[in-house]
Amino acid sequence: MSQGRSIRLFLVDGSPNGLLTAEIMNWTGHVLTGPRSKLSELVKRPECGRTGVYFLVGPDPDNSLRPLVYIGETDDVGVRLKQHNRPEDQGGKDFWEKVCLITSKDQNLTKAHVKYLESLLIRNARDVARSTLVNSTSHDYGNLPESDRADMSFFHEQIRTILPVLGYDFLRDVTLPSSPGKAAQEAKPDRSPVFMLDLPKYGIQAKAQEIDGEFFVLKGSLARGRWAGAAGGYEALFKQLCEDKVLVRAESSQDLLTFSTDRAFSSPSAAAAVVSGRSANGRIAWVVAKTGQTYAAWQDQQVSAAQPSPEATEVSE
Repeated sequence: MSQGRSIRLFLVDGSPNGLLTAEIMNWTGHVLTGPRSKLSELVKRPECGRTGVYFLVGPDPDNSLRPLVYIGETDDVGVRLKQHNRPEDQGGKDFWEKVCLITSKDQNLTKAHVKYLESLLIRNARDVARSTLVNSTSHDYGNLPESDRADMSFFHEQIRTILPVLGYDFLRDVTLPSSPGKAAQEAKPDRSPVFMLDLPKYGIQAKAQEIDGEFFVLKGSLARGRWAGAAGGYEALFKQLCEDKVLVRAESSQDLLTFSTDRAFSSPSAAAAVVSGRSANGRIAWVVAKTGQTYAAWQDQQVSAAQPSPEATEVSE
């Protein structure tokens, strides 16, 4: 069983849309994040005068499914952010709408530390592929002493833990159902049974599985060859997956597409719509492969069978 963690969040100006700080118990790291519109207030903060790493995040106009992310390091975050805020033709960056910087409460991060940390974060973001990186290159800083590398690896893991809580998912691992070690992973309680979606009229059969709260359509599943539903809805998602080569022409039929890799969706309905080529209620369309039970009925069964923990029972009494 995974152990819980305590994360402390503080709304600097009392607004959920303003500056926010975050810390994890027993971690020396300190996170400060906010929108670009609050940059004049953010750079006044003492954290901005420290050594650290930072992320610039904004929408990707060429890919609605992924954000654009720039990962950087500096001895003075405030100075660097002012440079990035300049117009593009003056050496700045126009794309970003949010900034997140990570420094140390004990101020023990050195320039060598953050260079090494930056390289870890860039490699991590590229491997996960949940974002489009603006960084052109990733340098390998291997001259750091072994003990410092271990400290930065721990620091890196804490960053990966806290960022998704703040809405930044671009470092979060994707647990692909078809990845090696599948048999061992199937015993995990956060992995659902395999669901099926059949459309006999079009010769379509797709498989899916829910893992860590994400609904995955499995590699090799078939989908309709074109979007046939009303304009809008999940049409943009369907076309984007085709452009990204997630959906490719199936060898078995030129009228069908197939998933070239496992693909996570925000909901069963989003997955069902892409497979069907039109809007669909995924909670009914997907059924448990072995029993024919709908996703909605399966989920309701899980909720109904859930029992409060002993600690919760004691508190209620």
